[in-house]
Amino acid sequence: MIEPVRKIRDEGEVETPGPNLSPYRHFTREEWAQLRADTPLTLTIGDLKRLQSINDPISLEEVIAIYLPLSRLLALYVAATQGLFKATQRFLGADDGKVPYIIGVAGSVAVGKSTTARVLQALLSRWPNTPKVDLITTDGFLQSNAQLERDDILDRKGFPESYDSARLLRFLSDVKAGRSHVEAPVYSHLTYDVVHDETISVDRPDILIVEGVNVLLPSRLPRDGKETPFVSDFFDFSIYLDADEDELEKWYVARFMRLRSTAFRDPRSYFKKFSEVGDAAAEEVARSIWKRTNLRNLHENILPTRARASLILTKGSSHRIEEVALRKL
Repeated sequence: MIEPVRKIRDEGEVETPGPNLSPYRHFTREEWAQLRADTPLTLTIGDLKRLQSINDPISLEEVIAIYLPLSRLLALYVAATQGLFKATQRFLGADDGKVPYIIGVAGSVAVGKSTTARVLQALLSRWPNTPKVDLITTDGFLQSNAQLERDDILDRKGFPESYDSARLLRFLSDVKAGRSHVEAPVYSHLTYDVVHDETISVDRPDILIVEGVNVLLPSRLPRDGKETPFVSDFFDFSIYLDADEDELEKWYVARFMRLRSTAFRDPRSYFKKFSEVGDAAAEEVARSIWKRTNLRNLHENILPTRARASLILTKGSSHRIEEVALRKL
């Protein structure tokens, strides 16, 4: 749950304002599920198996309770934005063509961003006014391992300084301008590196979903007043997936251990050496990586952006979303 902002009185006392001052409306799982109305379920169990990430279980009941109401809300927002865009075009006498609606998905490593993004992509592409929904992750905009090693920040991979931010901003600017065939780089989780000379093309979709740990992080404000765009400046809507730190660590370690018997066994895998050590040693490595890198990134860069999101989905210990917070208009 979002912690309320505290107000400092002149006499030095601290007062916590009432919940009515929160910028969010809070819903229990049951309250949010009622907002589905008559939105039809368009995914099957087979679809979900293809969409979910390793160690991130998701059920049809979760889709019905959480993601169908969310897809209904987003369909309304997209339609309203499309209407406003057309009205503005008429007012300006312009004909700039279609501009995509961009949704950002943020949150910690291992919280389930990829599954959420893919489920939303599948659901939103089934709405009549948004048949073309693309998805990209900011992993592709990471600097190459070679560059990170030269900069001596390979152990800070995923931190803001490890990304080619200028390239990511150019990509989003071109997409938002309605340009066709905008290229995005590709990242391989097998080799743990950017794939050189390989890109994916984003060609004027109705909706673009951008998933990444730090997509809501603002840039440092310039002292001279010059324009400094943030990645989130290009978003029309943003989602933050939240969970307790202990649960996140447990999910990260479980995913790492599961990968030891699957992807890590591939000779091309960056982490192949961890498939050859014992369980206890592998778990110790996973917990070390979590504390040294992912937990620090969460504290320093990811969690502070939570209150900037349009919607916060809070997960419980079983990966079920137990609470929804929607920013007031």
